[in-house]
Amino acid sequence: MKRITYIAIAATACVALVGTWILSGLYSMAADAPHSAVVTRLIETLRDRSIASHARGAKVPDLEAAALVAEGAEHYAAMCVGCHLAPGLEDSELRPGLYPQPPILAKRRVRDPAENFWIIKHGIKMSAMPAWGATHDDEAIWGMVAFLRKLQGLSPDAYQQLVARGRGEGANQETHEHGQH
Repeated sequence: MKRITYIAIAATACVALVGTWILSGLYSMAADAPHSAVVTRLIETLRDRSIASHARGAKVPDLEAAALVAEGAEHYAAMCVGCHLAPGLEDSELRPGLYPQPPILAKRRVRDPAENFWIIKHGIKMSAMPAWGATHDDEAIWGMVAFLRKLQGLSPDAYQQLVARGRGEGANQETHEHGQH
């Protein structure tokens, strides 16, 4: 019985200490102040496990369809380049102020398609990754996933050609146009 009492007291003390620390406001949430290694590991583990869990069971369409890839390229050029860059683009005005730094998708291993779909559709809290599902249907999001599978290793010219094809093929200019980028 004493042991249970000591465990309960220790747990209560830990909760009180963590609660006091959180409420104190001492931990900096500034985008220009990186997290500690422990906090970074906790956040990354939580993010990765959450994405994998929520993406499980997604029905992945044929991601090789040329029109789907081209539409995804057009969306990527319009919405993603400022943060994730593109072949031939080394930096943007937006990227230096973001923490955590968004991955450079042209240089990163492609995630599982279902996980990419979930990330694009739902976004990631406290990372500046928006939930594009609020403004784009699933087909458009699958197009972005299809394009991401082709992005790594694209030359700047090949990237521009895919984007141009996306602007010309299947792009309904009234409901699909993202403006000049």
